[in-house]
Amino acid sequence: MNKIERPIGHKVAFAEAEFPTDETLIGRYVRMEKIDLETHGPALWARMVGEDHLWDYLYEEVPKDEAEFFAGLRVSIGRADWSGYAVCLPDGSPVGYAFYLNIVPSMGTIEVGNINFSPALQRTPAATEAMFLMMQNAFDLGYRRYEWKCNALNAPSRRAAQRLGFSWEGIFRQHLIVKGRNRDTAWLAMTDGEWPALKAAFQTWLAPDNFDADGHQRQALRALTTPCRAASDPDQAG
Repeated sequence: MNKIERPIGHKVAFAEAEFPTDETLIGRYVRMEKIDLETHGPALWARMVGEDHLWDYLYEEVPKDEAEFFAGLRVSIGRADWSGYAVCLPDGSPVGYAFYLNIVPSMGTIEVGNINFSPALQRTPAATEAMFLMMQNAFDLGYRRYEWKCNALNAPSRRAAQRLGFSWEGIFRQHLIVKGRNRDTAWLAMTDGEWPALKAAFQTWLAPDNFDADGHQRQALRALTTPCRAASDPDQAG
C-alpha cells in the first residue's frame, strides 16, 4: 500500500468551555448586567428612540414604538445560544446592549454581536471597556475563539473590530438576506493564544494615566493592538 502523509492539524487538549453566567461584569467605566426587559428596557428605549440609524445594520427593522422595541429584545434574550448584557454607567443608567451569539462550549467558540450602543455610549472609554469586559469574560470561561461578524458594508463596525484587535479572516459573499437585502459578511476573530497580548494592550489603554486632564487619550488603542493581529482588514490602512 502506498503511504500518503498529509497535514491533519495538531492535537488539542480541550474539554469544554463554560456557558456565560448571570454574573455582572464590573469595570471602571461600565457595569455589564445581564439584560432584563423590566430593569433595562425603558431606559434603553429612552436613549435610542428617534435614533433610527442605530438599526441600519441590525437584523430588526427600526422599532415603531417601545412595545416593538421590547418585542425585538425579547426574541434576542430568549435565544438558547445567545446571552445578552445591558451596558450600564457606574450610576446604573443603561446606555446600550451587546450579546454573545452562537455560543458553542464544546468547540470553544463564541461571538460578540447584536451590539446597539446609544449616542451617549458611542466613542467613549466606556464603550471600549464594555467590549474588553466581554472579551475577558469569554476567555476566562475557557473559549478558544472569539468572533466578530458584520455586514461587509458596515465600515464603522470593521474599523471598530480592527481597533479592538480582531484579526481579519475574509468576506463570506452572499452570506445572508437581511431585511430583503443581500448581506456579504465580514469575518474577524481573536484566539486564546492572542489574548494575553491583547489584554495587556487594553489594560494599558484603559489605565487612568493614559488620559490627560481633558480626557484625551495619550496612546491610541489601535497602535497597541496592531502588533497582536494575525491579519489586517485590506480596506483599512493600519
